[in-house]
Amino acid sequence: MPEQNQRTHYKIVIVGGGSAGISVAARLLRKSRDLNGKIAIVDFATKHYYQPLWTLAGAGAVSKDVTEREEAAVIPSGAIWVQDAVAEFSPGENAVITASRTKLYYDYLVVAAGIQIDWDKVKGLKESIGKHGVCSNYSYDYVDSTWDNIRHFKGGTAIFTNPNTPVKCGGAPQKIMYLADDYFRKSGVRSQSSIRFVSGGASIFGVKKYADALQKVIERKQIETQFKHNLIEIAGEKKQAVFENLNTNEQVVMPYDMIHVVPPMSAPDFIKHSPLAASDGWLDVDKYTLQHKRFANVFGVGDCTNLPTSKTGAAIRKQGPVVVQNLLSLISGKQVGSKYDGYTSCPLVTGYGKLILAEFDYDMNPKETFPFDQSRERRSMYWLKKEMLPLMYWKGMLKGTM
Repeated sequence: MPEQNQRTHYKIVIVGGGSAGISVAARLLRKSRDLNGKIAIVDFATKHYYQPLWTLAGAGAVSKDVTEREEAAVIPSGAIWVQDAVAEFSPGENAVITASRTKLYYDYLVVAAGIQIDWDKVKGLKESIGKHGVCSNYSYDYVDSTWDNIRHFKGGTAIFTNPNTPVKCGGAPQKIMYLADDYFRKSGVRSQSSIRFVSGGASIFGVKKYADALQKVIERKQIETQFKHNLIEIAGEKKQAVFENLNTNEQVVMPYDMIHVVPPMSAPDFIKHSPLAASDGWLDVDKYTLQHKRFANVFGVGDCTNLPTSKTGAAIRKQGPVVVQNLLSLISGKQVGSKYDGYTSCPLVTGYGKLILAEFDYDMNPKETFPFDQSRERRSMYWLKKEMLPLMYWKGMLKGTM
């Protein structure tokens, strides 16, 4: 339950009650009984979501309801939930200032604040989302609109966008496109349809092994790709999308019958405008130890950091133990020594029952778990994503056991 008293000092304050914050808190409490009752998790949200399944929810393969839990149900025993939003950081006095103007003091701070979705950075998007053929899997409220658009699509042009900013789960913008292609074939409208992937990025994927495999999927599915084109406006009533050509700065207008929008994303504003931010706005941490570069008693984990790797739950699962080990070392007066190698994973759904499991490190080298070529589309990996990974998340990762 949320903290009800006026307590203002904790041994450890964790900002964020999402995947990163909950898993780190749970692991800390498992590792050290002395921390029982001394960890605060600051988060205003009343619901907790397993967002990786929103791709499948948007394709009608699962119900979005299975991705939702009460936040109170995932707060680890021994942690105190402070149900408030963070407004400011004051690391010089070891304090976090909340939206209610409460000042929470800490000995150690873990920033696990996630990523901010900037819906308003695309003109007309907020006014059009959920209607005029505009949909997005990047919101629990609107993921149903994606499935509505896919199953009611009668042919025409379907556009799938990807911004030129970092996004959570970098493969998600294209995964829903492959599923839509499958469904259009099943419903008999694919021959009257054009599918276009219009991306602000420079390529389909950053790791060559998986990019080559995805290119074969794109060719097989006859999908048009257009890179270095960033969505800047939706004219919903006209059913037109306006893109900026990042090479020429010219605007390009594309008509659509359906458009799945991945909005631009950034670090949360309260990080951007704080002493904890790097020049690009993300939390400024050492890429190996995850310790803040200027404030030694501060650590970062997950999507809010400036780590040069994809922002995924799989990355958090590897970052969390490093933060915990280094934080406990620091508390006991030892040197921080645990290191994160940049591991991340992108389960790339390429259709119903098909998935390429991309796993790689900071150097963009494949770092695969299974003893076979993971760049091949496999039904087994699809079921891993759909059935096993959610179970591992709720029963393992959030409990601090994996």
